[in-house]
Parts: sequence; structure tokens; C-alpha cells
Amino acid sequence: MTFELQPRLHNDLVRLEPLAPADLEQLYAVAADPLIWEQHPNPNRYQRAAFENYFKGAIESGGAFRVIDQATGETIGSSRFCSHNKVEKTIDIGYTFIARSRWGGGYNRAMKTLMLDHAFGFVDRVIFQVGINNKRSRAAMVKLGAVHIGDAEVSYYGEQSTHNVIYAIDKANWTGRQPAVR
Repeated sequence: MTFELQPRLHNDLVRLEPLAPADLEQLYAVAADPLIWEQHPNPNRYQRAAFENYFKGAIESGGAFRVIDQATGETIGSSRFCSHNKVEKTIDIGYTFIARSRWGGGYNRAMKTLMLDHAFGFVDRVIFQVGINNKRSRAAMVKLGAVHIGDAEVSYYGEQSTHNVIYAIDKANWTGRQPAVR
């Protein structure tokens, strides 16, 4: 069975749809908030040129999603599957951002739960690479049940190399925790 990198996924809180070139303006409207990126290793993604580079990488990855609030139909962010290793049965989830209006409301957990449940149908380990100074994302990883497994220098699409911490969740340890529904 082949890992489908862009399935349509949904739960009570969010819907994930394959990111398309036509989504640029909607997604940039969310990403143009500098506070979303303040702890990110590349904090200038709120600027149009930097975001267009991010978006181009997302489209070319073949695994990116537009995240939609189920209640309102609004685009609220993006995430993606990347670096699928068929031999080691791993995949990364990353490049995630969510509108500040949805922080702390279970949206990140809802999105990651959908992605993890899907991924574990095909792989044994999901890896997350997080900027070393991104305290919010690091805390979210721990809440999700991810374990810190190391550090690495990472080069994002068209951006400078940066120091990241690596987290992982193994299929054997994933409980399919469902997000709290608001």
C-alpha cells in the first residue's frame, strides 16, 4: 500500500485539504502575522517574499495541506508530510503554522492527530523537527506525546541552515488521542 501524502482528512475541529497554488492569497493572509513566526528559526516568513518561498516549497513537497476551521470554513494554517523514508518506515510532519486566533483551542492537536492517525497506517515513526528556540512548538510536541531524540542542523527550502531539536512518536506509543472538541 502506498502512503498517500495529501489525503483529505477531517474531524470535528479541522479539515485538511491538499494545498494548491490557488491557496496562496488565503494562506498568506494568515501567515502575514509576524507573531506567528517570532520563535521560528526563520522569523521573516510573514514577509511576502519569504512566504512565497515557503509556499513554493510546500507546493513542490507534494505533501502540504491547507488547514480549515470546520465551524467557519476559514483557512487557519498549514502543515505537511515530508521526508518519507520507506526503508526506515518514517515520515516527518512539519512546516506547521496556525493563526494566532486558534492558538490554545485544540486546533494544533486536532490537526496533528489526523496526520498521525493517517501516517501510522504506513510508517512506524513520525519525526518532528522544531527550531531550538521555538518554545511553543516544543511544548506542543511534549503535550502530543513526542519524545526528544536529538538535535540537527536543518536546511529548509531556500532558507539558511538552522539548529533544530528532533522529536519522534513511535506507532507503538501512539494512542490515537482525540482532540478535545470545543
